[in-house]
Amino acid sequence: MNFGQGPKFFEEFCQEFSKILGTSGLAVVLFPGVALACALPPSVILTLPTGHYITAAALTVALTALLGAAAHRLPAMEERPLVRLRAIPVTLTSYLAFIAFLGLVFVGFFGERDPMHNLMTLVFWTGVWIAVPLGSMLLGNLWRPINPWTGPVRIARTLLRRSGRLGLSRFGHWPAVAGYAGFVWFQMVSLYPDDPAVLARVALGYWTLIFVLAVAEGEDWLEEGEFLTVLFGLIARVAPIWGVARPDGLQLMRGWPGTQVLAMPPLGPSAVVFVSLALAALTFDGLAETFWWQALIGENPLEPTGRSAVIWQNSAGLLAIWVLTLGLILAAIALGRRIGGGFATGPVMLSFLAIAAGYHAAHYLVMLLTAGQYTIAALNDPLFTGESWLGLPPYYVSFGFLTDPRVMPFIYAAQFMAILGAHLLAVVLGLKLAGQGARPVAHLPMTVLMVAYTVLGLWLLSTARTG
Repeated sequence: MNFGQGPKFFEEFCQEFSKILGTSGLAVVLFPGVALACALPPSVILTLPTGHYITAAALTVALTALLGAAAHRLPAMEERPLVRLRAIPVTLTSYLAFIAFLGLVFVGFFGERDPMHNLMTLVFWTGVWIAVPLGSMLLGNLWRPINPWTGPVRIARTLLRRSGRLGLSRFGHWPAVAGYAGFVWFQMVSLYPDDPAVLARVALGYWTLIFVLAVAEGEDWLEEGEFLTVLFGLIARVAPIWGVARPDGLQLMRGWPGTQVLAMPPLGPSAVVFVSLALAALTFDGLAETFWWQALIGENPLEPTGRSAVIWQNSAGLLAIWVLTLGLILAAIALGRRIGGGFATGPVMLSFLAIAAGYHAAHYLVMLLTAGQYTIAALNDPLFTGESWLGLPPYYVSFGFLTDPRVMPFIYAAQFMAILGAHLLAVVLGLKLAGQGARPVAHLPMTVLMVAYTVLGLWLLSTARTG
């Protein structure tokens, strides 16, 4: 989506698009599968003064960091009890999620091959990958009771009478780093991440591997070795409402967003690398669709040759962004510690959890609004027989709001607030986590990095993209 360019760019784009419209239209008629090759809606080009948004956000982040460091006055972030609820046993909810997972795998293998009409693709990419983390940012870790491993692992270890461990915990989060890196490559670089059968095969293979390791090591290992459990658990730490398991039920707590982050132990080296990968993955996912990146790797953004032609370029780009992200963060922390004291890597790195959560929300908002419609339609009529399992009336999926100049400013505003709010929260957390010995000047390198990251995030949301 390009919100930041003027009418001249829009006119030039329309002229170029009209030249290929006849060819592409004929291709869709002759080869209808081409029209379904992309599971996401096409790019949208509108005009908004995003330069003003970006400038204002950068100044806001910079002033917040400088004033906070100089004044030494930050909001008190304390947790408070809200209400106590009766909790459903996690073994039961997890086992039911496992049964649902098997059903999705079955649909992925034997259902519609169109990813927009197959529940395997829709539920995973829209439900698990977008809706669950978004909900966890508001209501705490929603993944914990519905992950498909805890229940089966508990049952298997009980039946096998196994209580020992293999010692996988000595590897820390490195297994999760490896799993997440493989998943990111599959999502952003591989040829068929939206193919239901391919996704089902990969998901089933991954579930089996994690199941075997967790049965051998214990269910607690999931919290540090399984990347979805680690990622969603970290993102959920920014939630203003969360649950704490008690012997007599579930205690709901409330507090400022990020209150839980302050109570976390410092991140170890493997966890630091994991968080940097979460940031880099979202950055590259947005960057890879920009006209700038397409030009850099020699692609025509108006006539893309497909993933197979750029698989090595995108693989190298993903790795480079990961290394660059980790390097810049560690350099900012080290420089701050050198010039002003404090700034231990493990505690300060926790502040980036807010940015990871905010970027996830902003980056996938449009996909949630578009592919989410297909998901609801498929859940209402999963077998495409005209049934209405959810009792919803028939309706047509529409992307018209993406071209409505009255609606898109609100969508971009929501993305803008997610990015800005995440960075402001990261600044506050960074000020609190830097340590009592850190002088105000120690925050300067991190402030520069936060401002640059804010500008980059908003630019990725507003610049021209291939879709």
